[in-house]
Amino acid sequence: MISKNDELLRKLLATFQVEADAHLQAMSSGLLALKKIPVGQQLADIVERIFRDAHSLKGAARAVNLTQIEAVCQSLENVFSALKDKHLPVSSPLIDLLLQTTDALSGLLTGANSVAGAQKPRVATLIRQLDDAFREPLSEFANPALAPQMAPPDQPTTLPPDVPAEPDKSMQMLTSTPGLASTTVRVSATKLDAVMRQVEELLLPRLAVNQRTKELTEAAAMLAAWKRQRLHIQPALRLVDREFARNIKDGSASRRKLELPRLLKYLDAEQLHMKMLEDRLASLQRAAEQDQRVLAGMTDSLRHDVKEMQLLPFSSLLDILPRLCRELAREQGKNVDLVIQGSEIEIDRHILEEMKDPLIHLVRNCIDHGIEQPAARLVKGKPSHGTITLACSQKDGGMAEVLVADDGAGINIPLIKAAAHKLGIVSAEEAKQLGERESMALVFQSGVTTSPIITDISGRGLGLPIVSEKVERLGGTILVKSSPDEGTAFHLLLPLTLANFRGVLIHAGRQLFVIPSTSVERVVRIANKEIQTVENRETILVDEQPVSLVWLSDVLELPRHVIAAEPAGGMSASAVILGSGLARIAFLVEEILGEQEVLVKTLVRPLTRVRNVAGATVLGTGRVVPVLNVADLLKSATKRPARMLTSAHQLSAEKHENSRKLSILVVEDSITSRTLLKNILESSGYRVSTAVDGVDGYTTLKTGAFDLVVSDVEMPRMDGFGLTAKIRTDKQFTGLPVVLVTALESRDHRERGIDAGANAYIVKSSFDQSNLLEIVQRLIGTPS
Repeated sequence: MISKNDELLRKLLATFQVEADAHLQAMSSGLLALKKIPVGQQLADIVERIFRDAHSLKGAARAVNLTQIEAVCQSLENVFSALKDKHLPVSSPLIDLLLQTTDALSGLLTGANSVAGAQKPRVATLIRQLDDAFREPLSEFANPALAPQMAPPDQPTTLPPDVPAEPDKSMQMLTSTPGLASTTVRVSATKLDAVMRQVEELLLPRLAVNQRTKELTEAAAMLAAWKRQRLHIQPALRLVDREFARNIKDGSASRRKLELPRLLKYLDAEQLHMKMLEDRLASLQRAAEQDQRVLAGMTDSLRHDVKEMQLLPFSSLLDILPRLCRELAREQGKNVDLVIQGSEIEIDRHILEEMKDPLIHLVRNCIDHGIEQPAARLVKGKPSHGTITLACSQKDGGMAEVLVADDGAGINIPLIKAAAHKLGIVSAEEAKQLGERESMALVFQSGVTTSPIITDISGRGLGLPIVSEKVERLGGTILVKSSPDEGTAFHLLLPLTLANFRGVLIHAGRQLFVIPSTSVERVVRIANKEIQTVENRETILVDEQPVSLVWLSDVLELPRHVIAAEPAGGMSASAVILGSGLARIAFLVEEILGEQEVLVKTLVRPLTRVRNVAGATVLGTGRVVPVLNVADLLKSATKRPARMLTSAHQLSAEKHENSRKLSILVVEDSITSRTLLKNILESSGYRVSTAVDGVDGYTTLKTGAFDLVVSDVEMPRMDGFGLTAKIRTDKQFTGLPVVLVTALESRDHRERGIDAGANAYIVKSSFDQSNLLEIVQRLIGTPS
């Protein structure tokens, strides 16, 4: 009799086999590309991709208790880690061994030798060869293909400790049911996908009908304009006709002029034809509009129904997680409860399939890095058992939020910064200046980990980058929040369905492009005076936060079409603010044409991957337009070197370069606000120094000569009120002007600032750089 656990295991194994096939195929393709021995960044990218597939396959195998596959993947990870760190050279023998290993894994999945136990010698041999290659590079003359695949009959095979001596139940079940995958929805889903593609294709004729309707409307408008002009000249023609009639009676009209009445008779008849044509066009227009409404209703209804067929409850993704959580916790001696909420929320099955690996990585991360040992939790006043919450909720705009949270130790920000600095991602100075939000974003960088050692569960810094990339590829965003000793929460915002979407049609570099609407935060008009320079980059203020400004045509390496200046001497341009995760950049464009529904076509060979381009769409006019890849755009804009600017402020600064500059100290704990204030003041010709809090500011005052202090109020160690009071009690700085710039706008705070001795109090909600400069100039004058 088959138990419920066995039935569940069969379902999990069927799902695992489909997933493992995809990972092995990707690994084989990557190894074949690696066989060409690429160099530089291409080599690193290929190794990284294969590394991640091996890492994901290992985690999935662990979840279904396939320890032989897990053991092989662990040895594979060691090899790829050495390749990534350049401790192991790429060689043909090594690649042959790795390809042989993927073939062996495929054999384990398909039950090539009928019984899982028959694979044990081969698995042991491969693991031994991989471990040998990891410790000592293979000789170019070695041929791993000739290595023994089975242990000699007279020589017993010794398996590694993590490979069971007897065939485990999962492997037996997997190999004894080779046709198990056929009982899943895989075949039916393929047919459903084909139907969905055909339904999506209906969007193209629908857009074409919209275009034809628009053209008919324009033709009717042209005819109406022609008719109005014709009616306007009718009285003049009648007047001419009467004049010629009199001339005929007087005998003064020539024979040729007698043709005018015939012309007028034709024009009178033309009015009738024009009226008939006008009625015909109006009838066609009404019919086209009716067809457009019917087609739109039918396609929307059909597409909605097919999308509904694609939806599966969130719970269908969760069968694997309770067991995984329980086993990982038991291995580490931890007590963990997994709480699942919102399992009834329905999401597109494609998204669910893609999110399986990320959720496994996140749960593993919570157990390994988040939840503390029971004794440590008790010392902190927590219950001995930790809690991992996995919740799904539906949001507005056809989005779903998946929350993965734990009540563990939280993320250690200093360790994250140190790991990122060690990898060269940030410099020591940049690490010090990073705020909490920017520091949290570092956990999604490949290789960044706080684990002191590399284990078979984690420590390689691959899990969270995989999660981030998967979420972004699905058109979603991820945000991490953490508090010391309170826990960490990962918020994944995902679309409920995948298919056609809405896009913003824009002009850049004299060409048309489409930007996915989901990544467009807003569209703005920017005046030249609103553009400032921060660290040699153009910047604008959005919601009182500085946002980098770049030309989209520059990022796409197209000729820039400069917009003509307005009569007042300024310039106004359109910009699209794009955001993905923590990144946020404003892109200048030549024109924004509007938003419309588009059907994205993926690129085909040889253009399967084009930087900054996600695909293409066909407009109603039949024109093919590229759809831009927002994640690529943000990366390209960030990596692009800053252009030298020639604003009037900079020219003024150059003019007074050798003159004595008034000196200002900016005290601000936020690196963003600090940089913005520094840039505004330096652009006006002042010499600016900075400090990160009140204590640092007062120390800096003691070591230099300053004419004015601009300070924030809310800062660690010593706030702005305390700094102002300390300045006023020091005889050396009695007359030094202090300007407080803060978000605290209540009357009590203003009075407190005045009582402390501040000369000016500027509220950030109404902050304007002209107000700041006016106050500074009034207090210490303009630079000489």
